[in-house]
Amino acid sequence: MSQNIAHLQPHIWKIVNRNLIKKAISEFAHELIIKPSFVKEKGEYLVYEIKTDCERFKYQFEAKKNFLDHWSIYKNSIIKNDVKGNNLDLDAIHFITEFKSTLGIPDKFLATYLEEITSTLFGAAYKLSNEKYSATELATQSFQEIEHAMTEGHPCFVANNGRIGFNTNDYHLYAPEANTPFKILWLAVHKNYATYAAVKGFEYESLLNNELGKEKVYEFNQILKESNVNTEDYLLMPVHPWQWTNKITHVFAADIAKKNIVLVGESDDFYSAQQSIRTLFNRTNPEKLYTKGALSILNMGFMRGLSPYYMQSTPPITTWITDLLAEDEYLTDNGFTMLGEVATIGYQNHYYEILGKTNPHNKMLSALWRESPFTKISSNQRVLTMAALLHIDTQENSLLAGLIDKSPYVTTTWIQRYLKAYLAPLLHCFYKYEFVFMPHGENLILVLEEDTPVYVLMKDITEEVIVFNKEMNLPEHVDRLYTETSDKMKVLSIFTDVFDCFFRFLGAQLELHVNFSEYNFWQLVADCIYEYQEQHPEFMDKYDRYDLFVDEFDRCCLNRLQLGNTKQMLNLADPIESLKLVGTLENPLAKFRKETKSKPSLETI
Repeated sequence: MSQNIAHLQPHIWKIVNRNLIKKAISEFAHELIIKPSFVKEKGEYLVYEIKTDCERFKYQFEAKKNFLDHWSIYKNSIIKNDVKGNNLDLDAIHFITEFKSTLGIPDKFLATYLEEITSTLFGAAYKLSNEKYSATELATQSFQEIEHAMTEGHPCFVANNGRIGFNTNDYHLYAPEANTPFKILWLAVHKNYATYAAVKGFEYESLLNNELGKEKVYEFNQILKESNVNTEDYLLMPVHPWQWTNKITHVFAADIAKKNIVLVGESDDFYSAQQSIRTLFNRTNPEKLYTKGALSILNMGFMRGLSPYYMQSTPPITTWITDLLAEDEYLTDNGFTMLGEVATIGYQNHYYEILGKTNPHNKMLSALWRESPFTKISSNQRVLTMAALLHIDTQENSLLAGLIDKSPYVTTTWIQRYLKAYLAPLLHCFYKYEFVFMPHGENLILVLEEDTPVYVLMKDITEEVIVFNKEMNLPEHVDRLYTETSDKMKVLSIFTDVFDCFFRFLGAQLELHVNFSEYNFWQLVADCIYEYQEQHPEFMDKYDRYDLFVDEFDRCCLNRLQLGNTKQMLNLADPIESLKLVGTLENPLAKFRKETKSKPSLETI
C-alpha cells in the first residue's frame, strides 16, 4: 500500500507545485483573469508581480510575452513573499485559495476545484518520479511508450488531471501514466434496454468473433445459460472494471437482481488506458479495435460518461463522414483520414430516465469500438499522439526537438510537412464542407516516415464534430451534428482550437527549444493557408467571409468555464453559446496578409 504513495516526497512535491503555479499564472494571465504588474527589466525577460486577493502575499516572476498573449515564465524565478518580505514555499493549493475571488470560483464548487488541483499535483508527482525516458530517447519509442509517457494533459487547463472518483489503488491500475495493462469485463445485457449499432462490416456476431474469438463467445453464452435465461434475449457488451465495481453494481443493482444485466466474465486480451482515460488500446492484439466505455469519474469539467442515446447515432455519423471524405480527392491525396467509430452498444438506465438524457446517471453503461491506427499505416510508418509535440521532460528537453534532429529535414521543411498533414485538411473540411473537429493534441495521431509527419488520423469524431453548413443534406441521426451560429463563431473554432490551444504552445516551444523563431513559424502557417487557398480558388468568397488573416479574434477562455462550474463547464445542448469570450487576441497571421504587407524572406534554419 505504501508503494502507491511513494512518489509523494518533499522534493518532488516542491517541483510539481512550482510547475503548476507557473502554468496557473501563465494561463490565468492569458485569459485576463490575473493581471500581472510590470516591475522592471531583467535581461531578455521582464519582472512582473501579482498580489493575492487579501494583499498579504505577492508573487514575483520573470516572463516574456509571446504571440497570442502567451506568457513564457521562467519557472525558477517564481518567488512568494509576505508583507514583511519573507520568502515562502510555493503551494498550488494555497495559490488557488489566495486568488479565490479573482478566479471567480463559486463557493459551492471551490472544494471540487481544489480536489482537482490536488489530484493534478498527485499525478504530476507520479509522472515526475517515474520518468522512463528522456525526451530525446522517447522520440524513438513505440506508439504506446510515448502515449504513456505524456505528462501535461490539456495544455490550456490548469486543473487537467482531476479523475475524482479514483482512489490510489485505482490510479495505479487504470491511469494511463501508470501503464498497467488490465483485462476488461463483459456483461450480457437484455435487449429490452440495450441497443447495438454498427457500420457495414461490423455486424454484431462478426465484431464479437473478431474481438473475443468464437471460443470466448461460446464460453460467455454458456455462463448466460447457467443463469437460466434465454441467450437470444441478450447482447454482450464490455465494461471498464472500475465502472462495474464502483457504479454499475450499485446504480444498476435492480437490473442485476432481475437478470437484465449478467456478468459473464473478462477478456483474454489485455488493454491499456490512453490519455483519454476511458479509451482502451488492445495491448495483446494492437490491430484490434479500441474499446471506449463510460468511466464515471469527474475530470476537467465533466463526468466522463457515454450516452446510450448518442451511441445509436455514432455508426451513422461514422459512415457519413467516412463516405464523404473518401470521395474527396484533396483529402485522399493528403492522407487525412478518420479512425472510424464502427460499432456501439448502449444500455438505458430506465430507472433514472426521468432525470433526462443528459444526466450523468444516464450515461453510465455504454461502449463503442474505434478502429486501430495500425490498420491505417504501412510497414515503413509509425504513429504517435500529436500531444507529444508539446512534451518536455524533467530536464527541460523537448521531444519535438528530438524528432526534428532525427529527421533528414531542416526545421523549416519539417514544419511545412507537419502543417500540410495537420492544418491543410482542417482548412479543407472547414471551407468546403463547413464542419470542424476538436483537433487538439490528444485527438490527433501523427503518422511519421523518417520521423517526419506525412498525414494525420483524427479520432473522437462523432462526439466532437460540429457541422455549420445548413445547406448540407444530413441523414437521420447525423443531423444532430448541425449547429446554427454566426460566421464569427464558426471561424473562431479554428482560431481557438488550432491557433490558441495548440499553435500558441508549439510556436513558443519552437523558439525556446529548437531555436526557430515564432515569427517564422507563423509565416509558415500563413504560407500553408495561402497555398491551400491558391489551390482552391473556388472557395474565394469563403476566404473573405471566414478571414483567417483578420487583425484580431475573440479570446475564448477555457479555464473561466471550468472555474465557473467544475462539474459541468458547458451546456452540452448548446456548447457554443456556453463559451466565455473576454477581450481579443492579436492574430499573428495579420502580419502576413498579402494585400497589406509583402512577406519577408524566411530565415534558413
